[in-house]
This record gives sequence, C-alpha cells and structure tokens, in this order.
Amino acid sequence: MSWIQIRIHTNSEWVSKVEDTLMECGSLSVTLKDDADQPILEPELGTTPVWDETCVIGLFEATRDPAELSAELNSVFFLKAKADLPRHKIEILEDKDWVREWMDNYHPMQFGERLWVCPSWKEPPQKDAVNLLLDPGLAFGTGTHPTTSLCLKFLDREVKGGELVVDFGCGSGILGIAALLLGANHMAGTDIDPQALLATEDNANRNGISRDQYEIYLPENTPELQADIMVANILAGPLEQLAPTIAGLTRSGGKLALSGLLAEQAETISQCYGQWFEMNAPEQEGDWVVLTGIKR
Repeated sequence: MSWIQIRIHTNSEWVSKVEDTLMECGSLSVTLKDDADQPILEPELGTTPVWDETCVIGLFEATRDPAELSAELNSVFFLKAKADLPRHKIEILEDKDWVREWMDNYHPMQFGERLWVCPSWKEPPQKDAVNLLLDPGLAFGTGTHPTTSLCLKFLDREVKGGELVVDFGCGSGILGIAALLLGANHMAGTDIDPQALLATEDNANRNGISRDQYEIYLPENTPELQADIMVANILAGPLEQLAPTIAGLTRSGGKLALSGLLAEQAETISQCYGQWFEMNAPEQEGDWVVLTGIKR
C-alpha cells in the first residue's frame, strides 16, 4: 500500500501553524525532523523538539489527488498565517518506507511527572516511571499532537488511584491505557470506528492490561456509566453535540478534560459544558487547548 508524503521545510516560528494545517487537511500523521543538524539537548517535558530549521512531514492516504491536496494545504495555511505555505515537496511513499520513517523519528516522550510514552524499539529512559509502550499507527493518537499531550498531562496530574475513567473517542486507547497504568481501577473506551476498538485492545495487551480492567464500545452500545474522570479528545463540533451525553456519563464531582480544540473554539465549548460543570481556564499548547472542569 502506498501513501502520499509531504515534506514542508520551515522555521520554528511557523512549525505550529504548519502542523495544524496538515492535521486540518486530514494528515494521518505528522512528524518533525531537524532540517539543519542542530542538536537540542533539553526539550521541555512532554514536547516534541523544535529546531530553528525544521522539516514537518505529513502522511496522507494515496487516494488523495496530490495537486488538489497541495492547493488545499496552501489555502488553509494562508488563512492561518497570511503567508504562502513554505517550501515543500509531495511524493509517493511505499508502506515499508513509511514504517522506517516513523521508526527514525518517534522517540520516548514524558508527560507530567510520572508518565512516559515509549516505542517498543526504544529503551524507556526511566525504568521506574510509568511507561506506556505504544508504536506509531496511521489513524490513532501516539502522543505527538498537542491535544493528546494536554490530555496525558491532565491524567498524570489527576489520576490518584481507583478511578473509573471514560475515554470518549478512544482512538489508539492511549488515554485510557495511560489512566490504568497511572492507577485507575477501570477504563471504558468508546469510538465510532471499530478499528479504533481493535487498536485499543491491542495496545492494552502490549501494556499488560488485563481484559477485566477495561471495556470498549461503539457509542450506541455504551452503557450507563458514572465516570470519576471523563476525557474526550475529539473535535469541537462533536464535543458540542455530545455535551449532554458526556455530562450524563460523568458523576457529580467527577473530573472532565475536553480537547481536540483550537484556542478560538474554547469559549464556545466552555460555555456549552458550563451547564453541568464548573469549568476552568483553558490550558494551551501551540494553537490547541484542553478544557477541564468538575461536574456539579
């Protein structure tokens, strides 16, 4: 199977906007690579290193038309930056080359005080930390995007032990699995994509999570639950539409984290959930935010 890869050569000022442009245009993965052999010795915890000159690499399904994709990327980037998309190259990438590209660029990352996300081929930097083993996949979260990073930091901070955690829109299962490894008692994950449920089960197995510690459902099969911690990393539109459902699945006093949100969308979503939750000020990473709150 082939893929379309776009390599965009930019600087640290534009990296965030280039990443967001790729994601909004449907990129299945985004990776950053040093474009000038510049060492970075101490990146901030839980962040992906950004160099002065950075190559941002996006991966798209081969069904996309390259010319139309290029035009869409240029249009979206111009709306964000009021500038043309930086120098870039589009090429067809064979599946074996994609795997090698990911393995070269995916490294252990720390989120908060306790949690690391590590690929299976890398030695965990801190063996006594909470180490979540996760190899990159095409469609689901690996921790490299700010929305996933913000949610992982929330879980590292808020999971104290013994909680029921609901991962609404579980994707790879990274958030729910992280919660279990951090000490939660049980996790319920839901996603509209059956492949996401399979990915969650596979990643749980990789991390030694027993089957009785979690349940995974399609949305229509989700039972009535009362989550101690509810995390939903989806998009603004679905978050707004699903607010009554998400609120109904969270117990009084339960903690909430909502992400998949751009900074300019935060106020609308915060007001929407304010019917049920005491909402906090947004926490921001790049152009993206997480909204947190406590159920009344």
